[in-house]
Amino acid sequence: MTYKATETKINSLHCSPSNVAARHAQLAFLTAIPIAVLGGLIGLGGAEFRLPVLAGLLRYSAKQAVPLNLAISLITLLTALVIRSGALSLGAAASYSGPIVAMTGGAMLAAFFGATLAGRLSMSKFERIILTLLVAIGLALIVEGFLPEWIPALIPDIALARAAAGLLFGLGIGLVSSLLGVAGGELIIPTFVFAFGADIKTAGTCSLLIGIPTVVIGLIRYAHRGALADSAPLARTVAPMGIGSVIGALIGGSLAGVAPASLLKVGLGIILIISAARVFRRG
Repeated sequence: MTYKATETKINSLHCSPSNVAARHAQLAFLTAIPIAVLGGLIGLGGAEFRLPVLAGLLRYSAKQAVPLNLAISLITLLTALVIRSGALSLGAAASYSGPIVAMTGGAMLAAFFGATLAGRLSMSKFERIILTLLVAIGLALIVEGFLPEWIPALIPDIALARAAAGLLFGLGIGLVSSLLGVAGGELIIPTFVFAFGADIKTAGTCSLLIGIPTVVIGLIRYAHRGALADSAPLARTVAPMGIGSVIGALIGGSLAGVAPASLLKVGLGIILIISAARVFRRG
């Protein structure tokens, strides 16, 4: 066998489907860890930062990336629920049962129709919506970085007012969840802190209680549309990225308080806007 033939054979082995899948899985795992570490430092799962990676670095289309991001979000949520089960402030969350129920109902309803809407939009319109929502979340992170850690509740402590506000917030959060593939913690937590006056720990508990059923509904609708019919992305992307996200979240959570959260939110908000523009601006 000639040298050239041997080189061609070696190159073909390096580029075999199994090698490509292995490298893809490795890349998914390695990129998930720093994203989750940074998210954990500010109390988030990092799903909004995963989406540009899925659609950019890992080369999924927007309509493929969103349901995959939802599946990864569900893994991180269930893991967080198990890890934090002994520390969840369920008693404190009970005082916000009205907003929780209303927000969960609104979020699940919006997630159901949001997944259907995503399937009907053209790719360019879908990418434009994703870009708009990611930029809005980035701006919200920047603004939140300059806000004090606690302000008086913006919604009065009246059951009907809180339930109505919770429903409206839930509709918006559920739509964002289904269109971006996120659990919505980046919206739910500040909503409970600033709108309802909850402390950050209680807001985190509320986020889990609302986020899990919202993500499940979104996943069911995407699966019904056939978006998760191909098992290959589940094996080479969702599983390694889910594991990496869990590891990164544990590291980030243990390091929380080392770096100023307000400064991190501003920096991550800027990074999110830039990365979203680079990936989705063609829409």
